[in-house]
Amino acid sequence: MLINVGQDRTVAIDLRLAVWLSLVAGAVNAAGFRALGYFSANMTGNVSTLSDMLAIGRLGVALWFASLVLAFIFGAFVSALLVEAGQARRIRGIYAFSILAEALLLVILAALDMALPIEITGRVMMVGLSFVMGLQNAATTRISDARVRTSHVSGIATDIGIELAQLLGQGRHQPALRSKLLLHVATLAAFFGGGLAGVWGYERIGPTIFLLVAALLVALAVPELRRVYAGDRTGR
Repeated sequence: MLINVGQDRTVAIDLRLAVWLSLVAGAVNAAGFRALGYFSANMTGNVSTLSDMLAIGRLGVALWFASLVLAFIFGAFVSALLVEAGQARRIRGIYAFSILAEALLLVILAALDMALPIEITGRVMMVGLSFVMGLQNAATTRISDARVRTSHVSGIATDIGIELAQLLGQGRHQPALRSKLLLHVATLAAFFGGGLAGVWGYERIGPTIFLLVAALLVALAVPELRRVYAGDRTGR
């Protein structure tokens, strides 16, 4: 799931990646909104609000939303740099290491939220969560050749509509189209389910929900790395 890259990936591998990491993205996005009233992954809404605030002259609020967008972009930038550096050095499992980095950042943000008042950590938390979402979205986009985008809900919903229309026509005879539709429906459903879990979890255990999400990411990444490096030691 986090090892095979591009055309080496099967539909089943992409489906697992989409479900698990969309679940994570939905949980982080919804828990962040529940805690602070802003979305860390919804760049469409953030850019729209940014333009609205600029248009009515609320510069301070506009700059805040601009910081969320820039944090998301910077997260994607850092993720891409990590992948490029890892590939240049022939580091196997670089994408799994990227997911571990995401888990570590979530642990740090959760610790800050638990240790300090929300008045102090609130903005740092939201910028940090936007960075994390950019990091994850770039990693999943790169490893899957853009077939999986874990938080790009507008694009996924558009793809579902297009694919349903195609299936009513000649597309019903194309197994690849049905596979794409399944992938996009599963991604959307997982993001939705993650959102429910994120809100439910934050209501009951507060920022500890981010620690649980981080634990899930570790549980996804570590077995992948073990298989890679165990295979290297045995010469396979």
